[in-house]
Amino acid sequence: MTVTARRDPLPPLNPTRVFATTGRLLSISKAAAELSVTPAAVSRQVRALEHYLGVPLFNRVHGGLELTAAGSRYLADITPLFTSLEKATEAVRAGVPGTTLKIRSPATFAVRWLIPRFASFHRARPDIDVRLTTSPAPIDLDREDIDAGIQLGDGDWPQLSSQQLVPNELVPVVAPRLRATLTEPARIGEATLLHSLARLDDWALWLKAAGLGTSNAYTGMKYETSLLAYQAAIEGHGVAMAQKALIEKELADGSLVAPFDFSLDRGRFTYYFVWRADRPQSTAVIAFRTWLGSVVGH
Repeated sequence: MTVTARRDPLPPLNPTRVFATTGRLLSISKAAAELSVTPAAVSRQVRALEHYLGVPLFNRVHGGLELTAAGSRYLADITPLFTSLEKATEAVRAGVPGTTLKIRSPATFAVRWLIPRFASFHRARPDIDVRLTTSPAPIDLDREDIDAGIQLGDGDWPQLSSQQLVPNELVPVVAPRLRATLTEPARIGEATLLHSLARLDDWALWLKAAGLGTSNAYTGMKYETSLLAYQAAIEGHGVAMAQKALIEKELADGSLVAPFDFSLDRGRFTYYFVWRADRPQSTAVIAFRTWLGSVVGH
């Protein structure tokens, strides 16, 4: 008599979707937040799927997860299926009032430029709900559950179309009370430099373009994002290298001042709205692109 091992039936919550989300994010907690369930529920679904398949899909490593070889293959195989399912659903919903546009942006750009302008998009298209997430990581529309996004770079990415949003003009800024200590660019070496870890070369680029030495370009205080560095400058902790388009409000209200006339224009290296170049776009993406074009420069 041949005995076949019995596999338990999969639980009602779709564990394949849970795995796809966890594999994309490589984080139980982030997957739980995206799926609106508890981390314990995500862990249970992943374990149930591993038991059902008979192979481990993740290695539990210090500080997070990594896909096993089997997990990587499985994720690569099922991701296009979920993408097709989502597009089929979007096609059905195209004629239904109200839809969701999922986009991702670096946090500083989202807070400083995008969110202050969102009200006008909602007024123009109240039928489209925008779901905005943030991350500094490069956008991967094949693996991420987003429709489009905002990315920093030169605008030249394979399989992506891009629309430039703002100039990337770098300028040092300080709180007004520190302005008197910076009478000329040569005195910048006496100040505490404030850096963004996401843009760690900005100070070196500006100092070199200004004809100043770069030996101390990486000294000073370092923050995870430019958003934090700007706040540190407002609090008077030092001099931040700012993207001028993202601090217009502070320059206007005087909470930050630019002590020098010299600024560095990074040219093509700036923020872009990006979407898939090789697939038809939803009406929501087209509407958002059109709206962005109308508010750029305003």
